[in-house]
Amino acid sequence: MDALDVLLNRVSIARLVEPAPRAEQLDTLFAAAMRAPDHKQLRPWRFLTIQGEARQQLGELFVSALLARNPQAAPEAVTKARAMPLRAPLLVVAIACAQEHPKVPVQEQVLAAGCAVHGMLLAAYAMGLGAIWRSGDLVHDPVVMSGLGIADHEEIIGFVYLGTPEIAPRKPSAVDLSRFVTAWPA
Repeated sequence: MDALDVLLNRVSIARLVEPAPRAEQLDTLFAAAMRAPDHKQLRPWRFLTIQGEARQQLGELFVSALLARNPQAAPEAVTKARAMPLRAPLLVVAIACAQEHPKVPVQEQVLAAGCAVHGMLLAAYAMGLGAIWRSGDLVHDPVVMSGLGIADHEEIIGFVYLGTPEIAPRKPSAVDLSRFVTAWPA
């Protein structure tokens, strides 16, 4: 697949089914992540893979987080939290690992980690895999962070859901670039 095609046509794919990416495909995704722009080559990121039975364990962790925030949570909310990790055959927890550095501020390191995730999404699309980057309250939840072993200097920047697209990816809609690009001075 042509690089510009990937850049211009990648879309998030929420409906994912088996099979999960194969080991060599995962290696390619992580290799793509390593090519993110990264001042001083700090590589301020790491990833956790969650598949198989571990998805049910993550669902129980999500339920624990929900009940810690709201002990009176509706049964439907508990069921939803438990099922979230089952929406794809494989999840990757993307973690920004900022380091103290005199020339690379924390914000820049977090942005670099985000670029690493974007590289994974582009590589997934190029290989015909389905992927979607999800975030929400759970990425900041102390119960989730503790359960996943997130250190004090780290933060979850998202959950990347990966699998086989259930249906063909949609075509992205055209974007009016003039809404986002202006010359300076005006």
